[in-house]
Amino acid sequence: MHVAGYLSQWWQWIRLSGIPVRRDRSVSDATHHHLAMLFGLAHAGLRTLHPYGVADVAESSLLVLDSSTTLTPCRPEDIDDEKAYAYMEYLRKANSRGYTHRRITPDCLARLDDRTPVIAGWQNGDCASAGASVMLDRVQLIVLLAALLGPDRTMAAARRVWTSHELSTMSPFIQRAALPMATRSLPGCNRQLISLIRTDAGSTERDEAQAPQTVTLSRFSVRSFLTIALAVIAVAVVFTQLRPDEVIDAVRKAEPVWALVAMLCGLIAWAGSAVTLGAFVDRDKRDWFSLTMTQVAAGFTAVSMPAGVGPAFVNLQYLRRRGMGSAEATAVTGATWSIQGLATIVITVVFGLFTGRSTLSGAIPTNTLIIVIGAIVLAFCLAMAIPPVRRLLTHRYLPLIASYAHRFMEVIARPDRLAVAGAGALVLNVATALGFWVCLLAFGSRTNPVETMFVFLLANTLASAVPTPGGLGAVEAALSLSFTGVGVPAGVALSATLLYRVVFYWLRIPLGAAAMKWLSAKHML
Repeated sequence: MHVAGYLSQWWQWIRLSGIPVRRDRSVSDATHHHLAMLFGLAHAGLRTLHPYGVADVAESSLLVLDSSTTLTPCRPEDIDDEKAYAYMEYLRKANSRGYTHRRITPDCLARLDDRTPVIAGWQNGDCASAGASVMLDRVQLIVLLAALLGPDRTMAAARRVWTSHELSTMSPFIQRAALPMATRSLPGCNRQLISLIRTDAGSTERDEAQAPQTVTLSRFSVRSFLTIALAVIAVAVVFTQLRPDEVIDAVRKAEPVWALVAMLCGLIAWAGSAVTLGAFVDRDKRDWFSLTMTQVAAGFTAVSMPAGVGPAFVNLQYLRRRGMGSAEATAVTGATWSIQGLATIVITVVFGLFTGRSTLSGAIPTNTLIIVIGAIVLAFCLAMAIPPVRRLLTHRYLPLIASYAHRFMEVIARPDRLAVAGAGALVLNVATALGFWVCLLAFGSRTNPVETMFVFLLANTLASAVPTPGGLGAVEAALSLSFTGVGVPAGVALSATLLYRVVFYWLRIPLGAAAMKWLSAKHML
């Protein structure tokens, strides 16, 4: 029992984050602790096994129980509404005195000889427990009973024991990481059940935007994996793709004043991007400094994600941390991305009309575009012709898309917000394009600013569609070739491109990493 309990405690300590866990280092510690737990529960007025005493000899220890009380496992088919209520009330009384179980599994549901329901197996529990441990006890018992009895009947019994506020406070802890393996392996325990209970427990909140976000319990999660993956990819890209000799040569030859001006354009671009996102955030939740820091942090994600994906990921996480529901945060992120993309297209077309060049008409591969669109439509039609796929799309994904579309229309329905967001997107695109023009000036190439911004936006947009981190390789090639084609000397075009990438890509990696660390420390990301 001690070996199994100690290994369980050790694994919980490794797997869970922010949850204190006991680690009994000897058999004597385990049995003495178990004895104290049973005496404490009895003193709190809860019926349990009657301990007789403890005997210690050398490294051995024995806990002796009085044979006048015995426990019988409660079969799942014997659990009804009243038994569920009795188990919850038993746990509530124990928690109210600071006692937590830490590992409520189906084997812990027991009954005395007179059929009184009790919770057994307190050897891994603790007294004077923190609030998070109390929440985990409630979650483990409620999900266990819901898997055996059904979510509706279980939540009805839970509302008889705990208040609406207590259930709402518990909802962020309702996740698979909080459940023991024995509970997760039950046939009725699945992600849909957990999601349903979490929604039901948090339904007392006034709206989804005020619902608390899920508490991070597991050390091994998608978020931790992505963080490690981003760091590994960032290091790999920096050491394999960055050519220090070329970058240093380009920076050394550039005029320092114009290089600083290019950096200023980068700061203005961050501000414009923050304005676009902040336009859709309520005034009472709008913090311009943290909004700007999210755009800085997006520079770190650009090293491991295609262009546009990194900022969208950071914006979504930030909005959820600021209290927005998932649907609304997704809608705001989509609106921000759409407005920035639309602004890029409009500015490119307008600048193209002013330049009078035919570059715009020849830059879009019409035949290829038609073939790609036709292939996508054909694949969708073939998928809809298969009944299981059609049912999956119509019953599961189409309602979800319709919900997001409804939220998206609500987000963009206010002209004042659209105007502010459009102005921010305009600043973002113009500042970025002017940054490249300034990079050309740094090497003595004085070109027409409108024509330069047009060629830059067109080449950079098309190159960013290449699914490499930050358009790496494609952006450098597209900008160098495009400006060489409009009369800029090849050496100057390459040097200006390298300087631009230093200011708007490589320099943003360490700054973005620092911003992401700051946002994580402030629980904003």
